[in-house]
Amino acid sequence: MAAKPAFSEAARRFGRDRRGNFGMMMAVLAPVLLLGAGFGINVAQMSNARSNLLAALDSAVTSTARDLTTGVIKEQDARASLEAFLFANGVRGFSRLDRLTLDSVVLDKHRKTVEAQASVVVDIAFPLFGAAAVQTITTESAARYSDRRIEVAMMLDVTGSMAKKGKTDKIGDLKDAAKSAVEALLEGNRHSPDRVRVALVPYAEAVNVGKELAGTVVFQEAGNGPVPPPNWARPSKLKDHCATERKLQDGKADFSDAGPDELREHFTKGKNGKTTAYQYKALVNRDERLGSCPSASLLPLTSDKSKLDTAIDGFKASGYTAGGIAAQWGYYMLSPKWRSTVSGAGLGAGPADVDPEKIAKIAILMTDGEFNTAFPEVTDEKDTNKQTTRSPNNARSVCAAMKKDGIEIFTIGFALPSGESAAARKVLADCASPDTPLTKHFYDAATGEELKTAFKDIVRNIERLALIR
Repeated sequence: MAAKPAFSEAARRFGRDRRGNFGMMMAVLAPVLLLGAGFGINVAQMSNARSNLLAALDSAVTSTARDLTTGVIKEQDARASLEAFLFANGVRGFSRLDRLTLDSVVLDKHRKTVEAQASVVVDIAFPLFGAAAVQTITTESAARYSDRRIEVAMMLDVTGSMAKKGKTDKIGDLKDAAKSAVEALLEGNRHSPDRVRVALVPYAEAVNVGKELAGTVVFQEAGNGPVPPPNWARPSKLKDHCATERKLQDGKADFSDAGPDELREHFTKGKNGKTTAYQYKALVNRDERLGSCPSASLLPLTSDKSKLDTAIDGFKASGYTAGGIAAQWGYYMLSPKWRSTVSGAGLGAGPADVDPEKIAKIAILMTDGEFNTAFPEVTDEKDTNKQTTRSPNNARSVCAAMKKDGIEIFTIGFALPSGESAAARKVLADCASPDTPLTKHFYDAATGEELKTAFKDIVRNIERLALIR
């Protein structure tokens, strides 16, 4: 009978013993945890493979589209080009050649798109529940290509603050960066002549239009009024070849791109109360208060690299910063309304008609400081507050007109001084076109190398072909 209580006590002790519980729980949970970990690894592996394949295919498609656009390859060569780019990126990055396949290539000549589908074979790290140990991942990509031509107007600051000081050579940095940008832009002409043309507008407190375009400028004497006098024939009193802003009848700045031969009417009221009208050409004013004229003149659109390089080499730093005048002349150099004037002066074919499907019009506005010079509605040239209000606002108004006409604007601030940086950045950001997921439009460069990088990035953005899927 004594054995029964002993057995009962042993049973109670066993029931209270918890020392093996964790072992039992782990025995149950371990397979579940292992399956979860394996599934997570598989998902990550598949996601990584898909991402790598898409990146390689995107690169192959956009590179092929760019080569179609610039004339490097013909449409019949698209598949071979895609395969070359895809296999090079895939083998170098994430897969073996025998595991990559370019499944299909479709060129839509009407929509100007190239579409492709590709696959990659992946060994699964943890085949689960009878799933295949090998999986095939497929993805698609597409990009636009076109035969559009490109016109670029570069408005470049050659004011006194750009002058070399000690080891700092801002004007030298600008020359290097601008010449680099010109070279990169004109690469687009290697297989298609004149596909890309570039205009230069060096500016300070005015723009030197050169002797060929001097006939577009009228010298505005004191008391002359905002418009040219009735005898608006070619002015004979020009002190130089510089132009300030063009003015309307009321003396305000004219932000339009009207050609200089456009006829306008001006109304005057005599002492007898009778109103008379006369016509005048929409010439650009040369304000008599202008202090200095930049030595470097503008260069209309051209694909002649030697002319562009020579013009850039001639940049000299002096004068104040008239951003509104710079934007105005950049606008003119891209406007078809100035084509007859430019071609008539023997300065090339002039700007093409506006046609977004066939022509990309680009403006690049660069400065190293706050816009601080303007002449319309500024009666006292020493009124710096009015100057620094009018100049940036005039630039904004011209930029708005350019963007309305389909001109894409990039802006660059270069080594902006701390005292002017906020105002300068604000007007540059306002002037620039809106950013997109792939393209930024306002750049802030602190050094010469950063300036060169900004120009290179802008050139890439100009040629960039956005993925459409």
